Amino acid sequence: MQNSKLAIIGTGNIGMSIADGLLDSGAFQPDQMILTRRKINRLARFSERGVLTTSDNVAAVEFADIVLIAVEPGQIDEVLTEIGPLLESDKHTLISVVTGVSIDQIQAHVGNGAAIVRAMPNTAISLRESITCLTSNDQSAAIEIGKSIFNTVGETVVIDEDLMGAATALGACGIAFFLRAIRAASQGGIEIGFHSDKALLIAAQVAKGAAELILKSGHHPESEIDKVTTPRGVTIAGLNQMEHEGFSSAMIKGIVTSANMASGVYKKG
Repeated sequence: MQNSKLAIIGTGNIGMSIADGLLDSGAFQPDQMILTRRKINRLARFSERGVLTTSDNVAAVEFADIVLIAVEPGQIDEVLTEIGPLLESDKHTLISVVTGVSIDQIQAHVGNGAAIVRAMPNTAISLRESITCLTSNDQSAAIEIGKSIFNTVGETVVIDEDLMGAATALGACGIAFFLRAIRAASQGGIEIGFHSDKALLIAAQVAKGAAELILKSGHHPESEIDKVTTPRGVTIAGLNQMEHEGFSSAMIKGIVTSANMASGVYKKG
């Protein structure tokens, strides 16, 4: 991305997380990036790093060749109508991280002015630990641009567009689900005698270690679980109690519920 310039349109929480990750990774230098937001005072920390900030979406698109839209679903029609005439097929790649808005719906607003990529990262992108699901109407050049950006801030996986709702639930909402599991574990730790700070540290590090076991070994979780469960042991007793209370079922139902909702958050204008 050495010579590319990036505009992030609508730099709220996810937009700021993306900007943080890309700057910290070195994928983009501050002078290669412009961020827009209606209240640009909330982008002051980026201005202090030398990043251009503005409330002018048109100026941002004119500056950039990669345009990343990170607004709320209810705002995207207005934004696309505003910037659509500025997009050039031989210059721009348009990346959307907006939940529930399909490539066809985006293209209906902007025409053929740019290749379109849909991306679904999560807020761990600020730490360069996101999983980002990608799909595109241009499975060659545009998807490679998407991968080159998001591989610098975590891992990417290319999926069919009809799985983007599922990607939202498992990959993006999933951060909240696992954080809630860590919180619950820390609360259990408090109940059995740890002070809250130590309980949270232990729970978070255990979650990190569990994830690394899977990512680095490639094993199924049950394979690693078997290593710490013994007949009549304390681990299997705790696991079985959690399953009796619906632990796995609750997680599965939560993911399915979020996936079902993801497809309906965008109301076509």
